[in-house]
Amino acid sequence: MSMAFQPGGLIGAPAYLGGSIGDRHSGPLTEYTYAAIKPKKQLKEIRKVLLPEKKRFLFFKYGFKYNLMHRCVVCGAFHQWESSDDLRPPIPLAGVNKGRPLGGTYCPKHAGFYKQMEMLEQQILADEHGLEFKSYIPKPKIPNIMNRGPLRDLSPQDITSLVASGWVIEPPQGTKETPHMQYTRIMLEVNGKMAQIQKIIPLLEVEE
Repeated sequence: MSMAFQPGGLIGAPAYLGGSIGDRHSGPLTEYTYAAIKPKKQLKEIRKVLLPEKKRFLFFKYGFKYNLMHRCVVCGAFHQWESSDDLRPPIPLAGVNKGRPLGGTYCPKHAGFYKQMEMLEQQILADEHGLEFKSYIPKPKIPNIMNRGPLRDLSPQDITSLVASGWVIEPPQGTKETPHMQYTRIMLEVNGKMAQIQKIIPLLEVEE
C-alpha cells in the first residue's frame, strides 16, 4: 500500500511562528492576508512565508528540505510548470529575493504569494518616489460604443465603422423611412464601404 506525499504532516512538520500555519502549506490559490498594516512590515511578513524550508537536527538548521526539481521549496508540494503559464515563478533564491538559486520551484499557492510580493515591492518603490502606484496599473481598453449602455440608435460614426468592418446595418422591421432618412443611411453605408475598400487595397498589392 503506497502512501501519498503530504508535506507538513505531524512528523517533521515545518515549524513556523509568523502569520498562519496554513500559509506554509500547499493549498488553493488564494491572496495572502497581511497581519501588518505598514507596507514595509507587510513585505517582511510575506518574505518570511516564502523562505525555503530548511532541514533540522535538534536545534540546528542546515541545508534545504525541499530543494528538489518540481518541488515547492516552501512546502514540498509537487508541481511541474508549463512554459506558457503566466503564473510561472522565477527560480527561487535562498533568501527569497537574494541569495543563491535553488533547484526547486514554488507551488501555485506560493507562486501567487511571490507575485503579490513583487507588486508590494513596486508599490513601496513608487511611494518612496512620490508616485501613485495605481496609475501605473494598465487598465483594459473598452470601446466607446460599450460605455454608452444599451444601444437604441447608432451615430453616423458607428454606422460607418461597423460597415467598414463588414457588418450590414438595416433599420428595424416595421420602420418607415422617409426619403431623407433613406438617403442618409445609404450615404453612411457608402462611406463605410469606401473605408472597407481602403483596407483591401494594400492586401491586393501584397498579392501582386
